[in-house]
Amino acid sequence: MTMTYTHLPSRNLDMSAGLLRPACVLPERVGLDNPALDVMTDFRRMTAFIATPGDTIQQAEERMLRRKVRLLFVMDGQDRVAGLVTSTDIHGEKPLQVVQSRGIRRDEVLVADIMTPVERLEAVDYDDIAHARVGHVLETLKVRGRQHALVIEHADGRQMVRGLLSLSQLCKQLGVTVETTEVAHTFTEIERHLAHI
Repeated sequence: MTMTYTHLPSRNLDMSAGLLRPACVLPERVGLDNPALDVMTDFRRMTAFIATPGDTIQQAEERMLRRKVRLLFVMDGQDRVAGLVTSTDIHGEKPLQVVQSRGIRRDEVLVADIMTPVERLEAVDYDDIAHARVGHVLETLKVRGRQHALVIEHADGRQMVRGLLSLSQLCKQLGVTVETTEVAHTFTEIERHLAHI
């Protein structure tokens, strides 16, 4: 039996039309005993924002501001993670050191000059996160003295970054207001807050 197909109705797009994007909706508040997945940005449900090594730090900063993020994955020409660049990298001492050592202007500093290269990045396995609690995430970031931790899974015989654990996101969800970007002070403030709950 042959099926008869008819065209679908169509309409003009409104001038106010937006674009739906994947969203990773995390709980507004968590406690230390919540599942660790409650604080992980999952790249199966949300787009990871990227830069290339050849982008200027100004381009990377503009992308962060537009996307309202503080970290970009730096991807090479073969779609592999080359490193990470954070707003702390851009606003810290690294650009000044590059300017002074190479005798260039700040607007000539590239992401490749200040990023944390892939060989210095650490990751936690997704299977471990799937069975962990928020307290485990906090302790992992604290022990490593990091603002971020990558979450990886294995697919097609290679590591794939599945998600991101962010100290600033964790603080927000724990209800802790942190006034510093220095990691050691952040953990002190978190512990002080949690002691009063």
